[in-house]
Amino acid sequence: MDLSQYAESLRRELTAITKFAGEDITRAAEMLSDSLDSSVRLALLDVLSAAADEITASLEGATIDVRLSGTDPQFVVTVNGDEHGEAGDQPASAEGADEAGTSRVTLRMPESMKSAVEARAAAEGLSVNTWLVRAVNRALDRQAGRGPRPRPGVGKRYTGFARS
Repeated sequence: MDLSQYAESLRRELTAITKFAGEDITRAAEMLSDSLDSSVRLALLDVLSAAADEITASLEGATIDVRLSGTDPQFVVTVNGDEHGEAGDQPASAEGADEAGTSRVTLRMPESMKSAVEARAAAEGLSVNTWLVRAVNRALDRQAGRGPRPRPGVGKRYTGFARS
């Protein structure tokens, strides 16, 4: 979705308002409209994200995300599950988790780690969000003693025999 047409529409409206004003006000409006471009784009992205959240809340089994591709937003629809009970972007159920909704979290990580996460998620056919949610759930399950234990590393192997 190209936001340029909406920013340009706002610029035209601002110019039209100043049509009967003096030259100073017209020039100030032009300068203001040029500097407002990034702010207008951010406001439009906020509106699109809020709309996507509102639509997602009324859908069952699907989520709508707004993602940036360069400077242009794109809507991504993810269907959460199929007849086999697989979950798409929904987190795996964790004990005590709030099943009523989701929360947004800003995660900062080194660019190299981000690239590795994107590659792993793509290799597994998952979105980055789904991959991260599953990784966090696995870590929480291991910490709580519910998940599979990590295999011993080199030098930490158990050897011997057992009688039955």
